[in-house]
Amino acid sequence: MTERLLIARIGHRGDGVAETADEPIFVPYTLPGETVDVEAVPGHPDRRNLLRVDHSSADRVAPFCPHFGICGGCATQHWAQTPYRAWKRDLVAAALAQAGIGAPVEALIDAHGEGRRRAVLHARKHATRDILEVGFSTLRAHTLVPIDACPVLSPSMAGTIPAAWAIAEALSPLRKPLDIQATATLNGLDIDVRGSGAIGTAQTSALARIAEKHALARITRHGEMVTQRAAPLVTIGRATLTLPPGSFLQATRLGEETLAQLVAGHTEKSKAIADLFCGVGPFALRLAEAAKVTAIDSDEAALDALSRAAAATPGLKPVAAQKRDLFRRPLTAPELKIFDAVIFDPSRQGAEAQARELAKSKAPLVIAVSCNAATFARDARILIDGGYRLSTVTPVDQFKYTAHVEIVARFGR
Repeated sequence: MTERLLIARIGHRGDGVAETADEPIFVPYTLPGETVDVEAVPGHPDRRNLLRVDHSSADRVAPFCPHFGICGGCATQHWAQTPYRAWKRDLVAAALAQAGIGAPVEALIDAHGEGRRRAVLHARKHATRDILEVGFSTLRAHTLVPIDACPVLSPSMAGTIPAAWAIAEALSPLRKPLDIQATATLNGLDIDVRGSGAIGTAQTSALARIAEKHALARITRHGEMVTQRAAPLVTIGRATLTLPPGSFLQATRLGEETLAQLVAGHTEKSKAIADLFCGVGPFALRLAEAAKVTAIDSDEAALDALSRAAAATPGLKPVAAQKRDLFRRPLTAPELKIFDAVIFDPSRQGAEAQARELAKSKAPLVIAVSCNAATFARDARILIDGGYRLSTVTPVDQFKYTAHVEIVARFGR
């Protein structure tokens, strides 16, 4: 059955929201002020699929990707930049307000740059036909959108889609879906394949030939080496680092550089810094140009890569890497005494346990980096209740055209 709805606002996931007498209704790819015709989404009483826009907003623009509205990767290509940027900044302000925090939020920084240097494509056998599908997922569904190009990827990701197709074909017939994670490096794409199960000699040889044909730096399976043509290298500040298989990097190079510049600006007078949830060291390796850094993470491979890069880079101050699960065993208030600045950059779940220890500490400066406004606001509330003052909140947009936003915030005693 078709309904007609008036869209009142954009929700925190980028969908248009229609207010009804019963509950809010969420309609993707719509804008405030639009009148739209929609149909029900089976199993989701609060969601609708867009059929047509009867009355368009003046802020509607033509999306630049032919797959927009089918592929689930982007949510807001149809929205003009000025209201989009205001909405994304307001995601952070609203999360803080909900936590009872009234700190000012700065203007959104655009860190899309050349585009994303990481992508995960999916491959699987079609549900009803004996054909292979490779592409991105549709919006909140398990179907795939086969694509031949993605305009939000950086030029360094050129060749990702044909390489993913070749890898999926080499591993066919697929027993279960594959995830093919590609990361751009100085020596070509670094690809980690997940879901394939054990592979035989013939498939290993086929993957080696694919790596040569597509000039891939490396192919791994669940982090285990399959073939390597060249070391997958990235630069971080003055350091050059060999990426561990399947390792995390910020989505765009400009995003990483922007976050690091903000962190460095807040800690420029610090001499002893703790970098918690440090990963491969996008902050630690840069901060070590001026300060002694203790870098802590639970990922041993990331720490090893960080340590080797630091040791091979002339002019850096000491970087001490420590393996520790900060979710289960956060750095305690007594352990934090030796630092004049603490940075924490956890995953989307935030760092509640570590924030509670920081709140008990005397650390004069805490810099929080987050990719989730809700968990950031929760952790910020803990720090403020422990006596910290939140002075600066900066939102950073590296996942442009989506609802994801990065945050860098400064807390001082």
